[in-house]
Amino acid sequence: MKVKDQLLALLIPLLVLTTWFVVSTTGLIPEYLLPHPLTVFDSGMRYIFGESGQGPYAGRFTNDFQASVTRVLLGFSLATVLGIPLGILSGRLALVNRLVSTAINGLRAVPGICWLPLAMIWFGIGIKTTVFLVATAAFFPIYQNTLTGAQLVAPIYYQAGAMLGVSRIRGIFAILLPMAMPNIITGLRLGMGISWAYLVLGELTGVPNGLGAVIMDARMVGQIDIIMVGIILITVIGRMCDLLLVTLMRLCFKSARRLA
Repeated sequence: MKVKDQLLALLIPLLVLTTWFVVSTTGLIPEYLLPHPLTVFDSGMRYIFGESGQGPYAGRFTNDFQASVTRVLLGFSLATVLGIPLGILSGRLALVNRLVSTAINGLRAVPGICWLPLAMIWFGIGIKTTVFLVATAAFFPIYQNTLTGAQLVAPIYYQAGAMLGVSRIRGIFAILLPMAMPNIITGLRLGMGISWAYLVLGELTGVPNGLGAVIMDARMVGQIDIIMVGIILITVIGRMCDLLLVTLMRLCFKSARRLA
């Protein structure tokens, strides 16, 4: 990314930070509703780099980060393994599409909060419930975008490939996946983003660790600064995961490298 593009990408975060600093310094918003950025910064430093005993949340970041990332990766991976193959099959085979489209489109309308009590009954409080919620949420954008990408591949390309001796199986990797790659990457990025949203939902159920658990604990004791720290960390980590996902796709697939 060029320096100009990097500066442009930082414009909105800097504006938000400046506005936050001004309204906190001038007292337009009370401290108990929106802590000062410096207060949040100090709390974040203790949470990330502090040692046990320096505060109620000091030094917890490493364990919370590992727990949350593990849950996201497990749920997202499960959604990817199910969503991409089923999306390709539904996009290329009308019979499969008719078979699953009604059920999937119906379930897609169910809010995630509705799955929470059922998941807790099925799996209890812990990693299984969170992974289930993350996988359920991430599956739909991955499936839908893959389906759309597969449907957009015109039959003429398969005909041209057949004339050149490309078998139907090889055509999946030589024709279908490269041409559907923009939609697949879009679905994966949307799925990754929504995975973090549903991670917090799963961790609000009483699990002992995780970024969502910290936010819930801080809410119970009224520590708004720690809530802000959790939100900011999820924002940063979610963006890093998005960049890592795009980078891995470009390293693994030539067709992804051609995307801007």
